[in-house]
Amino acid sequence: MSSMQMTNDDERYAGRVRILHWLIAGLVLATWPLGFVIGFVKEDVKLNFYLVHESLGFLVLWLMLVRIGARLTSATPLVEGPPLEKAAAHLVHGLLYVFLIVMPVSGFLATNAHGFPLEWFGLFTVWSPIGKTPDIAFVLSAIHGWSAWILLALFALHFAAVVFHHVIRRDGTLYRIL
Repeated sequence: MSSMQMTNDDERYAGRVRILHWLIAGLVLATWPLGFVIGFVKEDVKLNFYLVHESLGFLVLWLMLVRIGARLTSATPLVEGPPLEKAAAHLVHGLLYVFLIVMPVSGFLATNAHGFPLEWFGLFTVWSPIGKTPDIAFVLSAIHGWSAWILLALFALHFAAVVFHHVIRRDGTLYRIL
């Protein structure tokens, strides 16, 4: 949370934070299922699926870094509700941020460790800090895979909280990010 004070009129996140939230959400909602179906597509198109999945994931990583900067430099609306609910909201948001960094980093490193450099949307090769490292490739792949499932669970909790606040509580929580 930002240490900046907000006025009563400031009930929404900053515009750049809102834009980054929805842009990253859209990218994740495209990237996650794309990664899931890679194992089921024909071999002759599999590399194309990997190219798009990895390129979108790398974009998510950089947008998340920008988003963290935006959050740290923007006022944050106050979270209302009982202390346990506020703690749960902070925990889920914090874990979303962590796994939206861990997942693309582990995927990028796993790809490199398996010996495949990232060709970002086919435009250029992204430098690899580790190169082909078969000894750790499967560990990085496991981290990436588990991170994907954890992120899906966190998304489900986040979405359930949105529905709870918007439909049950009928408060302004959803409007703060729209």
